[in-house]
Amino acid sequence: MDFGWNTEQQARYAEVLAGVRAAFPQDRERDEQPFTREDWLGLGKLGVLGASVPERFGGGGLGALDTARVIEAVGEGCSSTGLVFAAAAHQFACARPILEFAEPAVQERLLPGLCSGALIAGNAMTEADAGSDVSRLAVTATPVEGGYVLDGTKSFVSNGPVADVYVTYATTDAKAAHLGLTGFVVDRDAPGVSAGPPFEKTGLLGCPAGTVSFDDCFVPASQVLGAPGLGSTVFQTSMAWERACLFALYLGVQQRLLDACTHHVRRRRQFQRRLSEFQAVSHRLAEMKLRLESGRLLLYRACWELDRDGDGALWAALSKLAVSEGVLESAMDAVRLFGARGYLREEGIEAALRDAVPGTLFSGTSDIQREIIARELGL
Repeated sequence: MDFGWNTEQQARYAEVLAGVRAAFPQDRERDEQPFTREDWLGLGKLGVLGASVPERFGGGGLGALDTARVIEAVGEGCSSTGLVFAAAAHQFACARPILEFAEPAVQERLLPGLCSGALIAGNAMTEADAGSDVSRLAVTATPVEGGYVLDGTKSFVSNGPVADVYVTYATTDAKAAHLGLTGFVVDRDAPGVSAGPPFEKTGLLGCPAGTVSFDDCFVPASQVLGAPGLGSTVFQTSMAWERACLFALYLGVQQRLLDACTHHVRRRRQFQRRLSEFQAVSHRLAEMKLRLESGRLLLYRACWELDRDGDGALWAALSKLAVSEGVLESAMDAVRLFGARGYLREEGIEAALRDAVPGTLFSGTSDIQREIIARELGL
């Protein structure tokens, strides 16, 4: 078992980290705004948006583990965690399903733009009454000559207000439970597609999210993902990548927080002593380090399983749970260590806390991950 990184992997991480820091210097006002097309193209140039897509489509051709390291570097180097999340959701919930399940013509038309940043993708699965339980979707797809007609509204669509293309899921057979769902690729300019304004959210402000409605929207049969009735398979495949790789961004956030806190407690003095000399402070940092490294090991294991086509459901659930809960705890610890300054926006600490909260909700809540782990244990 090898716990080291080779020279190429180390160089890639350093290159991405340096490139992100240069392209996206910390700017609290900018971090609080939705990303721009210029930002998106910048990530495309750095190879972030298509790291796991084959080179023939303009991607990096990396496996899950190396892709996760790219996302981790971006999470460490970019203070706009919302932008990093938007990029990861774009790749794992949209580009990957298109790569693995779309017809060749659709792949050729969309993947190069998704990798370069010329196109923005939005994942449209969640509905007002379908969050953790996506087995019965209210959005329907009715078969017609040459394709399907979609009707209904999706909610919490990451990148929804600005996306050029959506990966969405709809009920094609209400009596077939999970076998009655079908995945589709829908162009933003298709008649009947309308995107709502961005939600007012607590965190991940760099990523606009909102509703997307389909009103008598015709989608050609050529834009079905996989085959009719395989929507659950398509979605679970994308979730495997998302749970394994997307949360690497929160490893980067934790590393950024740990570095900031370490620097702060070494410099800050109270009662004629450095904060780092107080056991309560040093132990809090030790716990932050423990959460980071524990989450890293679990996430890398989940990615390793994905690369070898192993049964990674358990490891993905374990890593998602550990990393999402870990970054939330560490962000809270960072606020405590910075004291009142941690509560001020100018430091960026409170933003990390706000950005950490949704990580325990999307891609399956923490309780859903516990349910998956229990199921894998045979309970």
